[in-house]
Amino acid sequence: MGALALLNHAINFLAPALWLALLVPLLARVFRKKRPAAHTLSAQVAINFVVCCGVLIAGLVLFGRDGKMLTYLGLVVMAASTQWWLQRR
Repeated sequence: MGALALLNHAINFLAPALWLALLVPLLARVFRKKRPAAHTLSAQVAINFVVCCGVLIAGLVLFGRDGKMLTYLGLVVMAASTQWWLQRR
């Protein structure tokens, strides 16, 4: 596998984590207008991205392949839980 193919696979592997890490804090600001955020938007995105990447890697190690629906379910649950935890602090 060449370097460009490896980069393409890595980007496609981490794309769900990136999109979820971007969307969850933005939607939290829309739905929780009355409450100020404890962290800046960039900090929330960074923390959510790290957690989501960990879930994707754990799913890859646990199941032996990428793209299992249980991994994506864990991704959504952990992103929402992390955002909830960040809002409470």
